[in-house]
Amino acid sequence: MLRFILYIGFIFLFINCKGEQTVALDATNVFEGRGVEIPVYDFESFKPLLRINDGKIRIINFWATWCRPCVAELPYFELINSRYSRDKVEVILVSLDLPSQVESKLIPFIKKQKIASKIVLLDDPDANSWIPKVSSNWSGSIPATIIYKGGNSNFYERSFTYNELEKELKKML
Repeated sequence: MLRFILYIGFIFLFINCKGEQTVALDATNVFEGRGVEIPVYDFESFKPLLRINDGKIRIINFWATWCRPCVAELPYFELINSRYSRDKVEVILVSLDLPSQVESKLIPFIKKQKIASKIVLLDDPDANSWIPKVSSNWSGSIPATIIYKGGNSNFYERSFTYNELEKELKKML
């Protein structure tokens, strides 16, 4: 029954009153705790998120709670998320934390930092396979960020200041 309800829900995600394209991703699991919901994807189910062509600019940041440079730049992504949501900009934070630490580390971190951006967990142990599919220029280091709109995409394997991130975003606006 739950599967049927989820199936119907995904159908409604594809059809909306404005006729805009919507992509539903099929999470392999969802962690819920303390008012936080984190969908979990393997790379194959996550991959469509890298190619949505609906007129929005997407900023996809790969990060982890154990990565100091990642944590240091998260406030800048949050600020972009709050300041540019009217401009059809969507920030998606892709956590590479271990699934076994979601409830003990990731969810408490999200609550403490009051992160409002969409967060997903990428749980695919075959990183050597999926990293080059994200970008042929990616060595696998984090933080890493993709900013794209339609077929125009820029990949960055580095940290950002707020001004640097905003400057790269404005190239797509």
